Amino acid sequence: MIMIPRFTFALLLLSASIANSQTKLLSIQEAILKGRSSLAPKRLLNTTFIPGTKNFSFTDNNVLQVLSAETGKPTFSLSVLDFNKNLKAAAKDTVASFEGIKWADATTFYFQNKVGELKYELVKKTVQKSDRPTTDASLENIDVYKEGLTFAWVSENNLFVSENGTAVQVTTDGSYTLVNGKSVHQDEFGIHKGTYWSPKGNYLAYYRMDQSDVKDYPIIDWTKYPAENKNIKYPMAGNSSHYVTLWVHDMKTRAKIQIKTEGPKDQYLTNISWSPDEKTIYIAIVNRAQNAMQLNAYNAQTGAFIKTLFEEKDEHYVEPLNPLLFLKNNPSQFIWQSRRDGFNHFYLYNTDGSLIRQLTKGPWEVKQENGFDAKGDVLFFHANEQQPVNQDFYSVNLKTTKMVRLTQGDGFHAALLSPSGDCFLDNYSACYVPREYRLGLTSNGKYTTIYKADDPTKDYKRGRWNMFTIKNSEGTDLYCRLFRPVDFDSTKKYPVLVYLYNGPHSQLVTNTWMAGGELWYQYMAQKGFIVFTVDGRGTSYRGRVFEQAIHRQLGTKEMEDQLKGVDYLKSLPYVDANRLGVHGWSFGGFMTTSLMSRNPGVFKVGAAGGPVIDWSYYEIMYGERYMDTPQENKDGYAANNLLNHVDKLKGKLLMIHGAQDNVVVWQHSIMYQKKAVDKGVQMDYYIYPGHLHNVLGKDRAHLMEKICNYFIDNL
Repeated sequence: MIMIPRFTFALLLLSASIANSQTKLLSIQEAILKGRSSLAPKRLLNTTFIPGTKNFSFTDNNVLQVLSAETGKPTFSLSVLDFNKNLKAAAKDTVASFEGIKWADATTFYFQNKVGELKYELVKKTVQKSDRPTTDASLENIDVYKEGLTFAWVSENNLFVSENGTAVQVTTDGSYTLVNGKSVHQDEFGIHKGTYWSPKGNYLAYYRMDQSDVKDYPIIDWTKYPAENKNIKYPMAGNSSHYVTLWVHDMKTRAKIQIKTEGPKDQYLTNISWSPDEKTIYIAIVNRAQNAMQLNAYNAQTGAFIKTLFEEKDEHYVEPLNPLLFLKNNPSQFIWQSRRDGFNHFYLYNTDGSLIRQLTKGPWEVKQENGFDAKGDVLFFHANEQQPVNQDFYSVNLKTTKMVRLTQGDGFHAALLSPSGDCFLDNYSACYVPREYRLGLTSNGKYTTIYKADDPTKDYKRGRWNMFTIKNSEGTDLYCRLFRPVDFDSTKKYPVLVYLYNGPHSQLVTNTWMAGGELWYQYMAQKGFIVFTVDGRGTSYRGRVFEQAIHRQLGTKEMEDQLKGVDYLKSLPYVDANRLGVHGWSFGGFMTTSLMSRNPGVFKVGAAGGPVIDWSYYEIMYGERYMDTPQENKDGYAANNLLNHVDKLKGKLLMIHGAQDNVVVWQHSIMYQKKAVDKGVQMDYYIYPGHLHNVLGKDRAHLMEKICNYFIDNL
């Protein structure tokens, strides 16, 4: 049974009002190379609040604008033309546009020109050399505490720090197998860097990763003569992992302290947090099975274990993604994010480990915290409380737990909070709203619209689109989007291209411009295609049960939901059920290949990019979270190993891979191709030398032209 949510009727009416009187046609190069730039809804650049003021600034059409955040009215503007006159008067190089603007105070900002950073004084209109030392852009993994004054970096896997111009080498044992100061655990668990400054800059915590037991994996550089192998360390599921420890560098004494994290060597050290007084380091330690987490406190000066504040367990997996957030006005309390009640919410704790209260609750998810108000009594955050495909900006009172929705309008809001917490900039879009910028007050929710972007594709012929829901076999809503062909005629039959991902940490269908769709969908609509997407079980922001349904059986439940999407398509009188195609990349490539070879005959054509074929060849941290180890889940790995289904492949399948892919290694698709040859199964195959997991830059137009033509030629 197909259910249409309350907002869809309005969307359908809006969709019907979109005229098809445009005459221009998109080229694939325009759709790909301009789809996220000049043909995307316009963005304001250099958006920021000005320190010590209630003003906000941005650049638009090479004009620097300053507005009152309270009234939305302009208070100052400066064009690049006038700016360059002042630069010439000061005998400085001119600029083509405002780059790297950073405000020092209400009347002074720093900017970049050809020779580096300069300082501009608005009232006096004077230009001076920057008084801020800046870091060397050539350094690796730069982590700044005070810009140009105190920062850390990595060179040849060793960690260095600099303070007031004095450089110190912190580690000397860095090598191919021993890595200091870099991200660990394959960037899982919310880890994106390898160094963590203490609040006052007196200490630097850093990861040390021992990869000596991880097997080498070859990545071939085909540009060399002869081709050259460059090994990487790639820990595959069920094999030996790397071993991570956390260390602290004392900036004054230059002493190094190892944090004494007892336990198995291959456990995960995540969500590193400093106490405000710099005396304690907190680590969320996750076991390799990823079904248990301990939040531990350690003495930062000695490395000694202090206590376990609390534990979290889950029969499937735990996945802490956010460090502790200490209260602005109470250093003995912090906020922790957890899915323990089924949805991601805020919990207020004492540093002794006692729970004070749950701050947010309901069948929706907190998505991001954004800071406190001036007093520290109110926390601001983004959440999808209105609809799973929406996002709004909220406040919650830490004492009363009263929650207030601060943004207005059905759709997707991305807010930037002012340093004082009294106002915010709302970057808003919706299915039929290209983009709007609004300045809002957190005290009463009043806002002023300061900019509305035009429809960037208004001069092109387009297909109409809409969002809706269907039910899966469990009766759960699945969110969908559908693009109709240009000059759609409901009495005709059309081919369909299903674009999918359907893996963890993804959400393709959102209440943003064109329902989150890409411009190349409109290119395919010009070619007479329907383009359809459904987010099934396993995708994000729907709660723990919805996501964990795929545990130990990656590909199975996801295919069930995708096939419900196919049932919906076949119910439409204008869909040609004999001309269905499917395309996805990475997890979407895995899903494409799964559908083509485990459900043969449903899709006539498929294009699978960078696909996982056998999960035992994927990395430990992600693979074992969702599948456990191959030793523990032999049946699950076998059932979803696409090598076991090659002989059932029907239709036309194009498989594509980046030759230097270090995420889903090239071996996956090579194995599938080899098995196809062994079984006498025909398929098409294409390689992009020089590209990693994604084909980016100008070559992406080449990639998408190949994929689109494959469906045009075969459907």
